[in-house]
Amino acid sequence: MVAHEPPQRDTPVGPSDVTTPPSPYPRRFRETEGLNRRLGRPLRLLLRRQGRTDPALLAAIGERLTARDTVGAALASAMRITDTTHPDRVTMRQFRVALADGIDAVPNPPPALREFFAAVDPVPDWVDFDLVNEGGRVARRFGRNAADVMLQLALIGSYRFDGPPRLLVETGGLTGGSALRRIAETQQWATAVTGHDAMRRSGPGFRLTVHVRLMHALVNHQMEHSGRWDTGRWGLPVNQSDLAATLGLFNAVQLLGVRLLGVRVTRAESRALMHLWKYVGHLMGVDEDWLCDHERSQHRFNYHLLLTQSYGGSAGPPLANALVEAQTALHFAHFARVRRSYARARLLSMLRYFLGRRGVRDLHLPVALPWAVPPLLAVNLLRYHVLGRTSAGRAYLLRSGDRFIRRNLRRYFGEQTPDVGALEAGPSGNPSH
Repeated sequence: MVAHEPPQRDTPVGPSDVTTPPSPYPRRFRETEGLNRRLGRPLRLLLRRQGRTDPALLAAIGERLTARDTVGAALASAMRITDTTHPDRVTMRQFRVALADGIDAVPNPPPALREFFAAVDPVPDWVDFDLVNEGGRVARRFGRNAADVMLQLALIGSYRFDGPPRLLVETGGLTGGSALRRIAETQQWATAVTGHDAMRRSGPGFRLTVHVRLMHALVNHQMEHSGRWDTGRWGLPVNQSDLAATLGLFNAVQLLGVRLLGVRVTRAESRALMHLWKYVGHLMGVDEDWLCDHERSQHRFNYHLLLTQSYGGSAGPPLANALVEAQTALHFAHFARVRRSYARARLLSMLRYFLGRRGVRDLHLPVALPWAVPPLLAVNLLRYHVLGRTSAGRAYLLRSGDRFIRRNLRRYFGEQTPDVGALEAGPSGNPSH
C-alpha cells in the first residue's frame, strides 16, 4: 500500500500556467465522497473509533482499481489464442478436465492452465473446513432472509454506484429476458458454496467458484480489448477493488442485513460465515491482504470502499428495474399471476426499507411503503430469538432454509435448473453479480 493521500480534484488556485498533475487513479475514484460519507454515517457510527478514515487504505483501493487477477488473466489470454497449434493455447475442455479431475488429468497442460490450478488447488494453512461447513449452515439457517438481503440490499443496492453496473450493461448480463436467469445463477452460486463439504476440492461450491473466477477473467479480457471500455474513467472492467467490494456484500453486508430483518446472529455464527467467504474470496482471486477474518474488520474495509465509489450514473436504474420486473416472470405452479404481482410489490416494499426513499428514487423505482417488513420482523423474532437458541430449533431452521433454497431456485429457473459447474463458457456467462 502507498501511505499517502490521493491527490484531490479541486481546481488549482494560482496562475493559469499552474496545472494539477494527473491523478494516478481512475476518474471515478472518490468522485462523490461527500455524499458517500453521508450514506455511510450509520456504518461509521457502528464502527465508532474504528471508523476513522485511513488514507493509505483509500490509496490502495484507488491503485487496485487497475489491478487484475494475474493468474486468471494469463489463463484468459491463453484461451483466446486462435492458433490451434500454439503450445500455450488452452481449451475449455482442458479447463473442465482439470477442474473435475485435477491438473494431472490433462496431458501436457499448458503453462497458464497449470499456474491457474497451482493457485486454487492448494488449501491455505488458515482454512478450517469444520468452520467453513458451519459457515454454510449459518447461511442456510438464514433462509429467505439471506436471499432478501442479497437481492435487495447487496445487488440492487449496489446499482446506486457507477462502475460495475456499466460492465453488466456492456455484457448484457442483467437486461431483457436474461435478468431472471442471471439472478438465479447468482443465487445458485451463493447457495452452492454453503453445502456440507461443498468447498472441498471435489465439492460443487469449489468447482463453481473456480468457474466464476475464469468467467471474470474472460469478461475482463474481452472488455479490455473491445475498445468500448474507458479504463481511465472506470479502471479495469474486473479489478481487485471491485472484486473485494463484491466479496464484502456476501459476508459482512449479509450479516448486517439479516440483523436489520430481526435475525439473531451470534459471534460464533458471524465468525463462521466470515471464514466461509474468506475461503471463497481466496478462490476468487481477491488479494490475500484484503480477506477479513472478522465482521468488524470487513465493515471497516467496506466503509473505505464506500468512500471511493462514484454515486449515480445511467447504468444502475435500468438494471434495478430489470430485476424488479423479473419478479413478474417467476415460476409458480398455482395462482401465478397473483403471486408474481405480490413478489414484485414485496420487493419494492423491502427496497424502501433497505435503501430509503432517496435510494429508491435514484434508481428510478416506484417508492412504496415498507409494509412487508413488520410481519417479517415478528416472524424472525420467534424463529431466531426463541427457536434459534435451542439445538432443535437450529435444526428446524436449517431444514426450513434448505427447503426455501430449493423452492426459490425453482421459482427462478423453472424446469431449467442447470447442473452446478455446467454453465456455458462464453464471456456473457458470468454468474456473479
